[in-house]
Amino acid sequence: MNRVLLVALLPIALAACNGNPPEPSVDANDTAAAVETPEPAAVPDAAGTALQAAIAGDWRDPANVARDRYRHPAETLAFFGLQPDQTVVEITPGGGWYAEIFAPYLRDGGRYIAALVDPAALPEGGGRDYQQRSRDGLEKKFAAAPAQFDAAEVVAYDPAAPVFGPAGSADLVMTFRNVHNWREDGHAQGMFDGFFAVLKPGGTLGVVEHRAAGDVAADDDSGYVGQDQVIALAEAAGFVLEETSEINANPRDTKDHPNGVWTLPPGNNHDDADDAKYQAIGESDRMTLRFRKPA
Repeated sequence: MNRVLLVALLPIALAACNGNPPEPSVDANDTAAAVETPEPAAVPDAAGTALQAAIAGDWRDPANVARDRYRHPAETLAFFGLQPDQTVVEITPGGGWYAEIFAPYLRDGGRYIAALVDPAALPEGGGRDYQQRSRDGLEKKFAAAPAQFDAAEVVAYDPAAPVFGPAGSADLVMTFRNVHNWREDGHAQGMFDGFFAVLKPGGTLGVVEHRAAGDVAADDDSGYVGQDQVIALAEAAGFVLEETSEINANPRDTKDHPNGVWTLPPGNNHDDADDAKYQAIGESDRMTLRFRKPA
């Protein structure tokens, strides 16, 4: 489905495992892999038009646009209550999939802050080179398109003691498919504590994560996390669960793949002979959770 048609079909509702290779493009008529999404509600024209323009922007990587039907950016950002005058912190934005939408949308009236792991905070051999490449790649992306990214900000944080900005300075913190990494590294609770600290009273935390069938061990390497486990981390930090959504659900995902979530698109870590099987499943089943910091 082309970008323009996609946006036309997605009324925008604004409520007032990083590092994987891009998904191969799939024919728009391949309905077997498509995931049905709920009908979004009507929204204010100005905010809706601005978000439509950001999602439809020709600066977006075509490989990223091809994943809109799995990641549902319009509905997801509406659910999280994104507004153009907010201060928004995105945690570990990876290659900038959502940055391509956030940065231009917030450029004139709000602030977009990309929170990246500080490579210097990591020991040699502890992922420092990977995190440096990730930061370099994102900053190169920003520098290459100043009309969209010149107002984007970068903050580096130590995962062992994360600080994402001045206390009480952000309206909205969002993280996409990162919690499994933090649980494996033993940093998950500290991260959620950091989210709570940087948010204003009444601020919102939005979380999207690969959803396991139930609780999983902290060292589970499938990429999936139990929904109750994510909720428990947020509540332990002081958040209140406001609402859950099935926007990013995929009932075709059996969650028992040989290489975890990376078996599925866009990772496609599977035998060539099984490609049709996994393309028919599509991307992983994901929880979408909205939390509130008490006012």
